[in-house]
Amino acid sequence: MTPGSVDDVRDALAAHEYLADEGLATAIFLAMRLHRPLLLEGEAGVGKTEVAKTLARWTGGELIRLQCYEGIDLGQAAYEWDHARQLLHLRTAEATGAATRDETDRLEDELYSERFLVRRPLLRALDHGEGVPPVLLIDELDRADDEFEAFLLEILSDFTITVPELGTFRAPTPPLVVVTSNRTRDLHDALKRRCLYHWVEHPDFEREVAVVRMRAPDVAESLARQVAAATAGLRDLGLYKPPGVAETIDWATAVHLLGQRDLTVDTIDATLGTVLKYREDQERVRGRGLQALVEDAARRAT
Repeated sequence: MTPGSVDDVRDALAAHEYLADEGLATAIFLAMRLHRPLLLEGEAGVGKTEVAKTLARWTGGELIRLQCYEGIDLGQAAYEWDHARQLLHLRTAEATGAATRDETDRLEDELYSERFLVRRPLLRALDHGEGVPPVLLIDELDRADDEFEAFLLEILSDFTITVPELGTFRAPTPPLVVVTSNRTRDLHDALKRRCLYHWVEHPDFEREVAVVRMRAPDVAESLARQVAAATAGLRDLGLYKPPGVAETIDWATAVHLLGQRDLTVDTIDATLGTVLKYREDQERVRGRGLQALVEDAARRAT
């Protein structure tokens, strides 16, 4: 799928429940037109992963997700050999007499054929066959080791993976690649050069209200505005884990489910765990005074 303009991208994302600002829509448009990976950085909870999920819903391509973590390696990310099936095949050949001296080379070739190749997310995304290319989400790359980041360079620049025993797999049509990072460490320049880059900010107030109304349509407009305003206030307090968009939606939904139409001190006290997930952050907000949060939210919401 090739969008004709930035507006096409923004409208398509909105039709699939993602409200992108001009900068993000432009970055996605260029990534799709240039067939370049898109690196999204930003604080946790700003909606980076949701971009890839929305692109998959829009294009109809399969979402293939690689969740990165410390210690992830080639076998977990790209491919590995099914050693159990290889051993079973070898024993069967021995039992049936097929593993004779003359058949040794043929048997070794069989053990390292595609029949015993286990495709992990990266190889699945490149060797996807015909049809709509998948959306490959390489999530939280900053959690992985430097060595794994270096391994991705071939994939992100040439859309190829080399399996020594079989040769090089090349994507017939490049997948749409979204790489995310929470910037717990800096990614290498070599990787950044292969990607288009966009820093994802928290949505502004009006856009966050619109997101809440879209994702939680039962929540009243006035409550959505109060919750979005209170969340914006929390983000200005320098908390250990500022709330993301998902927490805003959860908070508004929780207050609505409790039958409340407005944020009050008692309501916030009862639902603070839906928006702040660290005890230290909750203690800091309560120590500052929940009434101050209510008043600040009322001022921001007008």
